[in-house]
Amino acid sequence: MAKSGAMKLWLSSAALLLLCCFLLPSALAEDRFYEFVVQETLVKRLCKSQKIITVNGQFPGPTIEVYNGDTVAIKAVNMAQYNVTLHWHGLRQLRNGWADGPEFVTQCPIRPGGSYTYRFTIQDQEGTLWWHAHSSWLRATVHGALIIHPRRGLPYPFPKPHKEFPVILAEWWRRDPIAVLRQSMITGAPPNVSDALLINGQPGDLLPCSSQETSIIPVVAGETSLLRIINAAMNTELFVSLAGHRMTVVAADAMYTKPFDTTVVLLGPGQTTDVLVTAHAPPGRYYLAARAYASAQGVPFDNTTATAIFQYKNAAPGCPTTSGRSSSRSSSGHLGRPGPRPMLPFLPAFNDTNTATAFSNSLRSPHPVKVPGPVTQEVFTTVGFGLFNCRPGPFCQGPNNTRFGASMNNVSFQLPNTVSLLQAHYHHIPGVFTDDFPAFPPVLFDFTSRNVPRPLWQPVKGTKLYRVRYGAVVQIVFQDTGIFTAEEHPMHIHGYHFYVLATGFGNYDPRRDEAKFNLVDPPSRNTIGVPVGGWAVVRFVADNPGVWLVHCHIDAHLTGGLAMALLVEDGGNELEATVPPPLDLPVCVL
Repeated sequence: MAKSGAMKLWLSSAALLLLCCFLLPSALAEDRFYEFVVQETLVKRLCKSQKIITVNGQFPGPTIEVYNGDTVAIKAVNMAQYNVTLHWHGLRQLRNGWADGPEFVTQCPIRPGGSYTYRFTIQDQEGTLWWHAHSSWLRATVHGALIIHPRRGLPYPFPKPHKEFPVILAEWWRRDPIAVLRQSMITGAPPNVSDALLINGQPGDLLPCSSQETSIIPVVAGETSLLRIINAAMNTELFVSLAGHRMTVVAADAMYTKPFDTTVVLLGPGQTTDVLVTAHAPPGRYYLAARAYASAQGVPFDNTTATAIFQYKNAAPGCPTTSGRSSSRSSSGHLGRPGPRPMLPFLPAFNDTNTATAFSNSLRSPHPVKVPGPVTQEVFTTVGFGLFNCRPGPFCQGPNNTRFGASMNNVSFQLPNTVSLLQAHYHHIPGVFTDDFPAFPPVLFDFTSRNVPRPLWQPVKGTKLYRVRYGAVVQIVFQDTGIFTAEEHPMHIHGYHFYVLATGFGNYDPRRDEAKFNLVDPPSRNTIGVPVGGWAVVRFVADNPGVWLVHCHIDAHLTGGLAMALLVEDGGNELEATVPPPLDLPVCVL
């Protein structure tokens, strides 16, 4: 009897322990609530005061810091004069496209004076993501970091850093960015380039009237910091480098990577990269700098250099300078902030595609992964520019008296303006979209030729979706074109992470290029840079029903039509279907 009682007690204890193992993660998860007030705010940059749209009066906006497993509610209150939506870039939003945010894709906009609460649960994601407006060009100033820590009590897969710092890269216009876009939409010309690049909202020491506000990253000698780098720029891919230090890449797009050391990081708009930096240099002040990677030949770009300062605590006078000697002048060469001029890092040339390619090819998953297969649905899509013919005049000021555009598989994507695509799909509203996006280019040609025949330059406007069966293994080949000019395109897929199997230059040829597929440890991303004059192959399982936007994250290209959307069907049961829309979903104006 004693043995029997002991055995029952042991079994009960084991069962209780097992139950605790299942319940503990959910018990440790928390509910988080934020209020985001979208409002006009007066700021000063580049010697000029101007009003911009912000969240809670902050630029960049508030950092959201949560844990894997947390449930988040963010009430967006629109006190600005423009319609707005918010997107949580890189969050999968499983079965919950209503919280994804792109205007007229998953919701109608929040009108001035209105509000909407985005509700979602962080499900098996951790790392650096970000949030931004997904309406017109508001994201130029409406953006911020979204940091997801591992579940409480669980460590990083790398030594715990002493400190963590968001590093948000962006662009600045001396005009209202909405006015910049509107001018382009009226004239048909590409939008004007920005006037400065920013790090954490500031241009830095190399731009006028900026040295006093240059962003500072304080460090202690011997300690390791985690820099969470986010490219929130509208239209510019960026090289980032830190003088006097090496960086160890440990994650990209909130997916851990096999660690590797580098002196230069490349980020396309939308991408994030986490790097560890150990403060092992002589105590002093060092520039963290960002400069454009401009892959398109002959296209204007913002050629400024943004800087922040990696500053050692108690740095002694006489620490390293650009000339190797101390300086009594400020870091900008102007009297103002005391201290020696920081050391500038080496940055690649703006057209250094070799460095860009080498960095991208270094990214790997930390362990072997099970790449989904075999492929059951495949899309081969061109991504590139187009020019619309028009009558010469004030509305026809694009290249060679045309209107600038862009397309995927010759379809220049047009958003609806009365109801969102997800609502039209969910409620079976006819006439909003068609599901006949072509799985292959309608005309085959030498895609990357510099002499593409002119009849192929004009795309067709349409709101075409591509229908995907739930559970399908989807492979997408993104192929750049030489129409007008070739350029690297950072392609983002909402609602999904995907494996990047391969990238290359020239025209994709499956008979030749499938041999290059990395089926062992490919990186997982939510935004992939399709090489200039080249291609990229990605693969994923369609396990997230809904309507999910696929687009170039260069907003000048997105507004030109470089987008499409996946319509992922519901699966066979309730847990494989889109959840019902929330009651406070913004009302559409029909």
